[in-house]
Amino acid sequence: MPEIRASPELLAVSRRWFNALISRKDRELQNFLSTSDHLQFIGSAEGETWIGSAVRRAVGNHFREVPNILKREELWANAFESHEVGWAFSAHRFWFENRPKPITFHTTLVYTLEDGSWKIIHRHASIPMPNLETIGYNHSAIQALLDAARQDLSLTQREGLASVMFTDIVDSTVLAAAIGDRAWSALIADHFAQLRGIVESHGGQFVKSLGDGTLSSFPSARAALTAARAIQTGLARQDAEPRLGLRIGLHTGDVVQAEGDFFGTVVNKAARITAQTGAGEICLSDVTRAMVGDSADFTFSAPVATPLRGLDGTHLIHRLGW
Repeated sequence: MPEIRASPELLAVSRRWFNALISRKDRELQNFLSTSDHLQFIGSAEGETWIGSAVRRAVGNHFREVPNILKREELWANAFESHEVGWAFSAHRFWFENRPKPITFHTTLVYTLEDGSWKIIHRHASIPMPNLETIGYNHSAIQALLDAARQDLSLTQREGLASVMFTDIVDSTVLAAAIGDRAWSALIADHFAQLRGIVESHGGQFVKSLGDGTLSSFPSARAALTAARAIQTGLARQDAEPRLGLRIGLHTGDVVQAEGDFFGTVVNKAARITAQTGAGEICLSDVTRAMVGDSADFTFSAPVATPLRGLDGTHLIHRLGW
């Protein structure tokens, strides 16, 4: 089976593609595309299927016909590579100047190496719609698979109370564009290695990397907070540029682990807290704060009540001093 690995490099390339699209840089957009006659460009409307090298010359005109994009929000993105082929998927929300509400687009980019550079050989964009509207029923196979995995965890899982930590690099797209894909890929790999070392030295488990971020789990809130503080302190002491601005979010609760991955609302809440956190900050839930009590080892800011996307009500968020 061919080796498939996560590709921070292609994730960075894909983000620059969207930046060029929004800024309508014709020449830059062309340079992202393959010169091959097999280039395929598939839009979101019926009949928008174009093949051949002529697509490369016309791509600037295509996106100039799009109304001005006032704002773009990346909802989710990942990228992988195997030898001379790579692919990236992303979901974005776009605000157009002529529409009161944003529109969500899914985009798949397939890459091939041409003279040592990644080029898009296939692009496919779509606007997600409920299956009930388009084909008359909702797909349930994937959800059933997830449900079955949760029900069958007794053979392979560990469960119980854990403190989950997410990390995420702020302004990674800007930094990647400044230093180039290969340098950025090497920097991210080194960053992940350092984080793994800190997490494991504090008794935690480095679960996986997620684009420019990571997910880890600790058996205690004290260990998680101590590791988070060590991570931020280590980054602050580094003199090399670019300096990474890292945000860290933590939550404690019941988790279920199966085949190396985690299920449970504790993971979702930790991710939402991270999204609310600024560069150089460590934010945590009131549950994680309560776990360490009045320990003199930690100092916290006053809690702030805030809503968290996808979770009911408001939630108390604390900031850990380091």
